[in-house]
Amino acid sequence: MELFKVTLTLTALAFLSATFSSAHPGFNFGWGVPGGNGGFSFGLYPEFYQFSCPQADDIVISVLEKAIAKEPRMAASLLRLHFHDCFAQGCDASVLLDDSATIVSEKKSLPNSNSIRGFHVIDEIKAKLEEACPHTVSCADILALAARGSTVLSGGPNWELPLGRRDSKTASISASNNNIPPPNSTIQNLITLFKRQGLDEVDLVALSGGHTIGVARCTTFKQRLYNQNGNNQPDQTLEKSYYYGLKSVCPRTGGDNNISPLDFASPARFDNTYFKLLLWGKGLLTSDEVLVTGSVGTTMELVKRYAEDEALFFDQFAKSMVKMGSINPLTAFKGEVRNNCRRVN
Repeated sequence: MELFKVTLTLTALAFLSATFSSAHPGFNFGWGVPGGNGGFSFGLYPEFYQFSCPQADDIVISVLEKAIAKEPRMAASLLRLHFHDCFAQGCDASVLLDDSATIVSEKKSLPNSNSIRGFHVIDEIKAKLEEACPHTVSCADILALAARGSTVLSGGPNWELPLGRRDSKTASISASNNNIPPPNSTIQNLITLFKRQGLDEVDLVALSGGHTIGVARCTTFKQRLYNQNGNNQPDQTLEKSYYYGLKSVCPRTGGDNNISPLDFASPARFDNTYFKLLLWGKGLLTSDEVLVTGSVGTTMELVKRYAEDEALFFDQFAKSMVKMGSINPLTAFKGEVRNNCRRVN
């Protein structure tokens, strides 16, 4: 009788294990996983693919190295993709979904239309991961891995990245429109939108430092050059020589898609120059410069500290990226692992 009980228990355990594994291939019935209280946990943790796809990060990096060598700007584009995903309805790869009979794509939202990019790189990473570890690594985790890899390959910090996100079966163009801070945001607007995601002023300043790489289109800063306060005058906080330089790139009429680096001193290198430029009145977007001019002592002080101490900025950027990457993830039986990042299974 005892033997029968043991056999039954083992059979039930095997069934339970198979059920959990099929619900999330990365979840290999990890007893004692962090947060597991002696059992199993459905949280995010760095070793998530340790057994199911140990080469996941190497595959991501191999694709990124080629993409960024070909176009250094791609690093910033992929970092932004993760940010715009997390701020819509959580870090669930909803931003990658194309239009379909049931999906209105977030790619058409105001913050994303004609500007969000890097989808082909994510497609390539996904294809290579599907070859190596079929139906295992989620698109949401690919976005998080690509954001970290892009930061590191541009000279920025590395961090231990919690994994185990699953992919949404929905998208929300309204959440994308309402939750992603616009480039003309006031400081209060920025603080409110970040707080909505559980992020504080320290996270706001540190994550804004991601603008140390990448470019912005003329349409995002034209208002500052010609009509900042509805009086046909430029933003008075712009340093004069910088202002004249921007005018040559971004005319009053036309040229909306002309681009200018967010950090003109080292546009492809992840460093703390962005913060030094803000202190000199050379931040490109209103949402950059208000960190200093917005009369909020905390943000101004943090800008000064990060301008003086790159290691301090790197450390906080890494912490804030982990925090941002943990916004409302789908885990366990929620969502799915998409076979193709552009559409639900």
